[in-house]
Amino acid sequence: QVQLVESGGGLVQAEGSLRLSCVVSGGTFSTYAMGWFRQAPGKEREFVATISRSDEGTYYTDSVKGRFTISRDNAKNTLYLRMNSLKPEDTAVYYCAVRSGGPSDAVNEYTYWGQGTQVTVSS
Repeated sequence: QVQLVESGGGLVQAEGSLRLSCVVSGGTFSTYAMGWFRQAPGKEREFVATISRSDEGTYYTDSVKGRFTISRDNAKNTLYLRMNSLKPEDTAVYYCAVRSGGPSDAVNEYTYWGQGTQVTVSS
């Protein structure tokens, strides 16, 4: 059973920064593509960023390009999301997820999910 645990969320002012982490256990981290998703109150879960197994490919939703950076450390079984220049509209619960195969922006293509970490950006 693959387990994911996110951390690093919190309350930050607009234009501030946060770094989210996601530790994966119970599987072979280096064989998984990984993704970050978010869900705001009353909205559907949406794609934020994804990264390939060996870090050669990263993809972002347009609204976070140039502000967010996804990365991974396969030696530590850890996925990261560096978030700069945060905006109030970035407020959401952020989830990391695992899929076999290549990176993807589709929620339903991911097999395992973490419990989420809350990010709140005040104006």
